[in-house]
Amino acid sequence: MKILVDTNVIINYISGREYDYSEASDYIMTMCADEELEGYVAFHSLPTIWYWSRKFSDFTRRNWMRRVCSILKIAAANNETVLKAVDNVEFRDFEDNLQECCAVSAGCDYIVTVNVKDYEHSSIPAVTPSELVQIIHSL
Repeated sequence: MKILVDTNVIINYISGREYDYSEASDYIMTMCADEELEGYVAFHSLPTIWYWSRKFSDFTRRNWMRRVCSILKIAAANNETVLKAVDNVEFRDFEDNLQECCAVSAGCDYIVTVNVKDYEHSSIPAVTPSELVQIIHSL
């Protein structure tokens, strides 16, 4: 199964902060690290994660980025795809639309996010980390 992991899930995972989906997010990232799931991160998520982590030491930031990039493959979008996203009025948030574009280009089955409602017009189903764990266990 191929998944695109949204920025919010990655930030919660690397920060270790407790939230509703902590356990499920850790489980999913572990499955990606163990290659039981094929996990992707959208190319544009990386600078967002870098910016978010600016309050931490350079050493910590680089370790987090290294860990994310060793667990998840980078999903990209080309010029034509980005222009389609610009013109797509179905999505309210351009960044979420780019997440969906990257998931499509990587051939993902799901987008894993804590903001499922942001993906109501996505061609790829968006699920919470807990929902994905349930899907995995039902297979």
